This record gives sequence, structure tokens and C-alpha cells, in this order.
Amino acid sequence: MLKGINKLISPDLIKTLMEMGHGDEIVFGDSNFPAASRAQLGSHHIIRADGHDITSLLGAVLPLFPLDYAVDFTAVLMDYRARLSAEPAVWAKYKATLGAWPDGDKQYLILPKPDFYERAKNAYAIVATGETEGFANIIIRKGVVR
Repeated sequence: MLKGINKLISPDLIKTLMEMGHGDEIVFGDSNFPAASRAQLGSHHIIRADGHDITSLLGAVLPLFPLDYAVDFTAVLMDYRARLSAEPAVWAKYKATLGAWPDGDKQYLILPKPDFYERAKNAYAIVATGETEGFANIIIRKGVVR
């Protein structure tokens, strides 16, 4: 047991966050995201966070995780416009959570579903969550500690 580590962060997740380097990306997939198949295609591992929503996990991770200053976007999201007429409500939660951290208030890169899946395949790790809100998948990119 460690002090100061949010209880939502599992040993596997903290190990993964520590292993990641500048420019590495991590996917937080909602409960419908094909995490296992994306992980197999990309030859990286999957971290189980069943029962946890993505906003809470981001809130736990971001005090430990520097966002990348070297890119023009804060995070990568999956395009919803083919299925929904309005932006998913969870995106406002992400913007509030990420915006509280350095380099967290930039634009978001919105990719069509096939492109998002391809990018996820190339991520360092995928966190499979219990998030039930639609179009909640998000990718964040690690920066440097400064």
C-alpha cells in the first residue's frame, strides 16, 4: 500500500503510467469499447478497471500524469456525429477534468470511429472501464515532468 495514490489506481495501472514515456498514449475505453481485440492487434496489454467511470479515473490519474505540451490537442475522442445530434454529455466532464491541469485546455482531436480504433491499436495501453455513457472513449498522451 502507498500513501497519496487514489484507490481507483490499480497496481497494474500505476506500473503502466510509470513505464510510459513522453509521447506514449493511453486509451480509456468505455464498457462497449473492444479493448481486448485492440490490445491484441497492438501487442500491448489491457488494464481492467471494471466498475469505474472514465471521468473518475482521469481525476485519479491526472495528478500523476503530465499531459503532452508538444501537441496541439489535449485528448483524442471518437466522433459522435454519425449517431448523435449533440455532443455527448461526458465530453463536458472531460473538458472540466482535463482543463484543470497544465496543457489540458487545448482543442480535442476528434477522429472517425475507424481512425480512433486504429490509433487505439497503437497506444501503449488500454484501460477497459465500466463507463456506460456513449462515445466516452478517450486517449490521452503523456508529456514530460517539468
